[in-house]
Amino acid sequence: MHIALVIPAHNEEQRIAKTLQDYADYFAQKKVVITFIVVPNACTDDTVGVVKKIVATHSDVHLVIIKDGGKGRALKAGFVHTLRGLYDCIGFVDADGATSPEAFYQLVVSIDDCDGVIASRYMPESRISPKRPWYKRVGSLVIYEPLVKLLFGVSYYDLQCGAKLFTREVIERVAHELTVKHWAIDVELLFLCEKYKFSIKEIPTTWYDQAGSKLTLGGGMNMLRALFTLYKQHKR
Repeated sequence: MHIALVIPAHNEEQRIAKTLQDYADYFAQKKVVITFIVVPNACTDDTVGVVKKIVATHSDVHLVIIKDGGKGRALKAGFVHTLRGLYDCIGFVDADGATSPEAFYQLVVSIDDCDGVIASRYMPESRISPKRPWYKRVGSLVIYEPLVKLLFGVSYYDLQCGAKLFTREVIERVAHELTVKHWAIDVELLFLCEKYKFSIKEIPTTWYDQAGSKLTLGGGMNMLRALFTLYKQHKR
């Protein structure tokens, strides 16, 4: 199996090299071929410079630079890039190492009988370390997730976990239809999978909560607004 792993990176000069090294070492042990597509977006630090040095000596690391920021923009650019190659599965993971290589590998070994696998921080068997404050979860549980179910008929324990893996067929079908620029890209992906009758499995994961989250309160409000924009675009 040859996997393409898209990694959006906004000001990640301090963490991206370690994340790439950890994943490369682990998947080499597992004898899984993996190509990394790092997508720096709106970076004001030296993320691009760090990745360029890695690309110079590692053919399995690709660099796709976009000027505008946003997880959605970065993922779409990365997905479109992967379609130039012959990958069996295409996924994404956060640059900060919150999902360990071991945890992402569980997605890889679970995809045989479905079209996609998504990691969940909130299934009963999941583990988050350190334990998150309750208020980080309540807004999503009370407002965001019920709204997604109401508007799109999509319901999972965890919509937003930054570790997902799909077959090439899924990405070929949905990549060019993605419109979300920021965090709500996960909902759009899952909705399009539902629309085209792809089978998606959710599995528990181990998540190492990292300092310096890019998602702010303002970003959360923008996610809610993005849901209504999505509804107008896709459900009309």
